[in-house]
Amino acid sequence: MQEHALACFLMLYELVSLIELTQSCRGESRLSLYAYGSSLFPLLPVVRTPRRSLTPVHPGNMSSTKINRRSQRAAVATAAVGVAATAALLAPGATVGFAAAPASLRTVAASTQGLAMGPSAAVAAPVVADAGSMAAMSAGIAGAALAAGAFSRSQAVKRQGKAKAVQLAAVRESVVNDTATAVETECINAIRFLAVDAINKSNSGHPGAPMGQAPIGYLLFAEEMNYNPEDSKWANRDRFVLSSGHGCMLQYSLLHLAGYKSVSIDDIKQFRQWGSKTPGHPENFETDGIEVTTGPLGMGISNAVGLAAAEAHLAAVYNKPGMPLIDHYCYTIAGDGCMQEGITHESASLAGHLGLGKLIAFYDDNGITIDGHTDLSFTEDVGKRFEAYGWQVLTVLDGNTDVAGLRDAIKQAKACTDKPTLIKVKTIIGYGSPNKADTHDIHGAALGKDEAAATRGQLGWKHGEFEVPQQAYDVFRGHAAKGASKQAEWNKMWAEYQQKEPELAAQFKRACMDRKLPDGWADSLPKLTPEDKGKATRLHSQDCINALANVLPEFMGGSADLAPSNMTLMKCTGNFLKGSYAERNFRFGIREFGMAAMCNAMSLDKTGIIPYCATFTIFSDYMRSAIRMAALSQAGTIFVTTHDSIAVGEDGPTHQPIETIPSLRMIPDLTVMRPADGNETAGAYKYAVERSKNESRPTFMAFSRQALPNLPNSSIENTFKGAYAVIECADPEVILIGTGSEVHVCVNAAKEGLAGKKVRVVSMPSWEVFRAQPASYKDALLPKNVPTLSVEAAVTMGWGEWAGAFVGIDCFGASAPGQTCLDNFGFTSANVASCAIRCIAGERGALSNGSQGKH
Repeated sequence: MQEHALACFLMLYELVSLIELTQSCRGESRLSLYAYGSSLFPLLPVVRTPRRSLTPVHPGNMSSTKINRRSQRAAVATAAVGVAATAALLAPGATVGFAAAPASLRTVAASTQGLAMGPSAAVAAPVVADAGSMAAMSAGIAGAALAAGAFSRSQAVKRQGKAKAVQLAAVRESVVNDTATAVETECINAIRFLAVDAINKSNSGHPGAPMGQAPIGYLLFAEEMNYNPEDSKWANRDRFVLSSGHGCMLQYSLLHLAGYKSVSIDDIKQFRQWGSKTPGHPENFETDGIEVTTGPLGMGISNAVGLAAAEAHLAAVYNKPGMPLIDHYCYTIAGDGCMQEGITHESASLAGHLGLGKLIAFYDDNGITIDGHTDLSFTEDVGKRFEAYGWQVLTVLDGNTDVAGLRDAIKQAKACTDKPTLIKVKTIIGYGSPNKADTHDIHGAALGKDEAAATRGQLGWKHGEFEVPQQAYDVFRGHAAKGASKQAEWNKMWAEYQQKEPELAAQFKRACMDRKLPDGWADSLPKLTPEDKGKATRLHSQDCINALANVLPEFMGGSADLAPSNMTLMKCTGNFLKGSYAERNFRFGIREFGMAAMCNAMSLDKTGIIPYCATFTIFSDYMRSAIRMAALSQAGTIFVTTHDSIAVGEDGPTHQPIETIPSLRMIPDLTVMRPADGNETAGAYKYAVERSKNESRPTFMAFSRQALPNLPNSSIENTFKGAYAVIECADPEVILIGTGSEVHVCVNAAKEGLAGKKVRVVSMPSWEVFRAQPASYKDALLPKNVPTLSVEAAVTMGWGEWAGAFVGIDCFGASAPGQTCLDNFGFTSANVASCAIRCIAGERGALSNGSQGKH
């Protein structure tokens, strides 16, 4: 009798597979199929074609044929007869022993019954876990045969079934071993419904991703990760980055369940509300337990690469036999959108090249974006792409319920120590929602009251809104307690380490734990006089980088394949490469965007690293989003750029930054510095290092390609004022303000073209630093009643804050020698003097905007 019942369930599988081919019930049927498919036929994928038809690939011959919509409808109409007959198998009072059948199989049965009787019945249908009488069984099998015949006549699919013995064995195994235990399912559903309820309450958010990613989150926060909610800055904690940051209710739910005080149930209820700790995307500065701010897709996985690189470096520097001071993993979840962004290519390619084996990325492969199914725009094989990068690639076909499969994949990932791992997890967006799962409708909109209720019924969740069973709290917080115990063990090892490795321990404590700068570190920076030979500020930058490298072991970075031009190579250390992680020179390759995101994460790692990254000033546009995110997320990244104006020369306007520096000044909390000589360069580095280490804030520096003289009155101390008088005079008739390479043009204009005039020349290396000075200092330096002329080889936008008249370039540059460009666009002492006289006479606005240089 039981064998017949098992055969009926095999028949049921065939019917559900058939129904899955339809457009109308695609989401619901996939819910049902995947609920037990991983244990029954784990090799059964469903491949969508760009025409939106579905192609089943069956075990056995693995052959496939497209199904057109008409044949789908004909086949399913006939199949309904078989489904209706099969429903009799679900009648109460049956006697065959299926009471122990797993919930996944019962879900399939109920869903099939509901589909036979109508869409609403798919949710409300009674679930009975027994087989019916032999007569009902025979009717069901006959119906299935009828359906199969119609399906065959449609000529849509040809397939070969697996051997009956193999099928029966698979079903027996699924009956005995459910995909997830009851406790696991309860914990996973707790995550899902915290997300559903919070998003419903705010009527804003993205429920689909948290509902699909919940099993991954459960495994990480309830089993795999080492963390301590009481000390989120523990140096050896595992790191987690949600690259698909729109699904942040996943992370907030996990932090709450794990016991982080930063996310209470009241905070969950205030999701996306003013002043809450649960904003619309993860923000590390708002919510304790969040490593980095994510939201722009692809940024997070690039941050994760940076965190993994930091781990590799610190482990190589500090670990000793028997004392693995740094030995943690970085986990990240990324979605289809992340995989489409170019920054993911940049950072993932570098991660594979570097062999960052402590990086484990989950690809939430749900096939849905805002526009609809990814068939519309994204059909590449992501796994093969990552294999080409040098990653280990694993696949879990059922990420919705196959907790064991996910657990095994993580185990395999950890076993691979010389490659990062990508785990492709096939999920259903909005898993559990009867009417919205597997559609773009659930990506960025609340389920609503009715659909939330239906989802509760679908997943058997009997708890009210924001109600979490104590058992779920116990599981997560029990694991968090284990993390606290592991930190206690780490503390014992740290005590032993201090005894056995006193010098390294002292360095680790200062740089990584206390995150302080060593005494006297700034004394290493060069100090120059006007008599010293002038040179390009990029060369002064090189001197500063190497001076700092000798006294700050936490200072590390590199260039996007421009080290010989940016002058950013540290001479006291080697290249950070696979097998030489203790070195500090990063070879980022031509990956500006990925480079910047990695450096942001290294700063936010909370281990005291001071990262810098370099490129040409114009190519900072390639990393603009990461620069903005550095400011927003309070990352202490130092952005070093060279070739800062039209003085670049022959490379022409494609390489000549015109609007770059002025536009960067608009980013809140970003300090932009354009030094004019060696002392200002040293001052800029002192400021940037202190701002990075002490405040965790970013600094952007722009240096010249051409040689510049050392200025009178320049110093590190004056640089810290943001602006100061290079040439002073009492009661000036006119004030000339310059930045960078234009300051010496102002000096020459004052000495030559404005002889006999009372002229004050001001160098303004940083608007932001000057803006922060006391009003008394600012008013004394730039009195409002004195005509003031700004001179900068950039667009004149914004200068009205400091001056009434401007010399700038409000047009693109040209290809010619650098000095020729400067002369023709008006950056000469003669033109500046002429404009200053006009300014004294009362003229205002852009007195020279570069238009005279266009040809």
